[in-house]
Amino acid sequence: MTHYVQVVGNEIKQVWDTPPAEGVGNNGWRNAVEVRPAITANRQGYTAHRFDLNVDPVQIIWDTYEISVGDRKGGMKSNAGFEFQRVIQEQARDPLKYDPAAVAAAQAAIAPKVAAIEAATTHDELDALMG
Repeated sequence: MTHYVQVVGNEIKQVWDTPPAEGVGNNGWRNAVEVRPAITANRQGYTAHRFDLNVDPVQIIWDTYEISVGDRKGGMKSNAGFEFQRVIQEQARDPLKYDPAAVAAAQAAIAPKVAAIEAATTHDELDALMG
């Protein structure tokens, strides 16, 4: 995707995804492109971007970071808990229809998921749990 940056005093003032009305080359407007390296899903992410003003077009560069197994496990446990939360919220909507068996079933369903996540020690093991 083409971007446009306004550079004033060697500093980025604006970034647009539509051409500026005054046109590229006027009032500090320059063409820009994103440089976004490929990442491995669930194992890497993008950091904040930075700009390289020394090239034409200006480069909007995205660096990457590694997601640790521990951080990924935390996210997966949170996701596993969402189904339990949904059941709790559904049961809380109408106390007269509260079904403790539904809550117990949801709790029983999450326990083995969380145990499997806790037991995993590698990204490959976590990938296998995602089915």
